[in-house]
Amino acid sequence: MELFSTPWWTALLAIILIDLVLAGDNAIVIALAARNLPPHLQKKAVIWGTVGAIAVRSVMTVGVVWLLKIPGLMLVGGLGLLWIAYQLLADQGGGEHDGPVASTFWGAMKTIVVADALMGVDNVLGVAGAAHGSFDLVVIGLLVSVPIVVFGSTLVLKLVERYPAIIKIGAAVLAFTAAKMVVSEQLLVDFYGGKTAWSDGQTLKVAAQWGTYVLAVAGVLAAGWWASRRGRSGDASGQVTH
Repeated sequence: MELFSTPWWTALLAIILIDLVLAGDNAIVIALAARNLPPHLQKKAVIWGTVGAIAVRSVMTVGVVWLLKIPGLMLVGGLGLLWIAYQLLADQGGGEHDGPVASTFWGAMKTIVVADALMGVDNVLGVAGAAHGSFDLVVIGLLVSVPIVVFGSTLVLKLVERYPAIIKIGAAVLAFTAAKMVVSEQLLVDFYGGKTAWSDGQTLKVAAQWGTYVLAVAGVLAAGWWASRRGRSGDASGQVTH
């Protein structure tokens, strides 16, 4: 692809749009993972979380051709991201299990890097596809995603401090992203119909896709609510005992 040609600019615009849509998930997970850190560590977690996100994404971009050949990658990544979304809600309970992720810098970093690796699959595949093999566009796509993630994480973090209910919204977004990864898994194309199910009028497969979205979001929110409530109950009983 010729540099600065019309197709080049068109591809660049597509990459920026992909970054705007998909980097939002990274911003959410960074903000939620850092929300219980002391104020002086929150900014540090946002910065290093972004560095981790870009580093992971860069490595994955280099190996994107190889990644495309791995069967079950999107399925495993989606299931892993569901667990991350659940953990972000479960950590609100204040119980004994929420220490490492909720209140320490390295615990937050572990959550961020793992989630970034899982979510990065979508971003890397999207950017690589839009770039059509143009390495300079891939690099620009990575650079563009940096300010989006940093600004987005800072904004979400401030909103979470004022409106704690945003934590549930963020977890729901991550769960929906996870469901999209599962639905797009090539091993399950006979069940979900892939991306062409909508245009081909495959009603049952479209229903299966929407059912998976609803089940993922509702399941994560319900499981997170139950874990959070159990954690608060455990704290209350412990206080009574002492």
